[in-house]
Amino acid sequence: MRQPAFLIALLALVFPLFGQTTDVEIADTVSVNYVMIPFTALGANGVPITDLRQRDVKLLVDGVPVKTDLFERSMNAPVSFSIIIDGSGSMALAGKMEAARAGIQTLIASAKPGDEFALFMFDNRRVHDVVPFTSDGAAILKGLDSVKPYGKTAFFDAIAAMPARTEESKNPTRAIILVSDGIDNASRLTKLQLAAKLEGVSIPIYALAPRDPRLPRKKGPVSETLTDLDVLEEVAASTGGKLFIGNKPQHFASAVMALDRALRAQYLIGFPPTGTGAVKYRRISLETVARVRSVRVRAGYKGTEPPTLNTSR
Repeated sequence: MRQPAFLIALLALVFPLFGQTTDVEIADTVSVNYVMIPFTALGANGVPITDLRQRDVKLLVDGVPVKTDLFERSMNAPVSFSIIIDGSGSMALAGKMEAARAGIQTLIASAKPGDEFALFMFDNRRVHDVVPFTSDGAAILKGLDSVKPYGKTAFFDAIAAMPARTEESKNPTRAIILVSDGIDNASRLTKLQLAAKLEGVSIPIYALAPRDPRLPRKKGPVSETLTDLDVLEEVAASTGGKLFIGNKPQHFASAVMALDRALRAQYLIGFPPTGTGAVKYRRISLETVARVRSVRVRAGYKGTEPPTLNTSR
């Protein structure tokens, strides 16, 4: 049964978010009434596929097929973008902030009717609200000019806080645009604790990493003049987003166009949990038709058992 559009919007707003405002202590996720999963299907050369039907997609939770009652597609939906900028001193090195500004400017320039933006900045203590949600792109760019990189950074704490900061957005399709080098030197959370906090987050995080894409990755500790691509990639992948790397305006211009296509060519699949079984983290996977080369979807949800699909008929 398809859910009416107004209910889909309502579900998007009530889907569980971490109960946090400015502190880094996050409430445990509890059993939810509905699990709604956005995903993007990509074909050859990473081009979004826009004509999938419900029978082309099978949802599995912990490897078991799930009975779904929602399958919607949106090819040009307005998006609520939560932009979070790393305000630490490491971002002032190697032209990182200049590349970051170019990416945000491109995102604003590519806005569609109904889009809205909010700007946040994080430092060594907390996430700061710079500009609340608005359709005024000029206000975002003006707020961006006020960000002056300085000091240490609590990267892990900031990313854990971000899902709750999107609650004021109006659009069912939401995304977090993270502009950071991934360096952390002040968080109370560890990398593993951050991964646990991101379990079940339904909002994709698209990371823009200001770094020369030609530089090889290095194992071990990362210098503050470079970028911790591994942690940025893990944050993006766990939420169904993607990491983009670049240090020139054209790099981030291409990245923004790619994530824009992916967000607007998006499907929603969903189901009501049964309310039985333990409240725990459950892994999500999708089986699709052969022409789908890859699927971008979040890693899982935290809740009770899903309704299994009766395959005996």
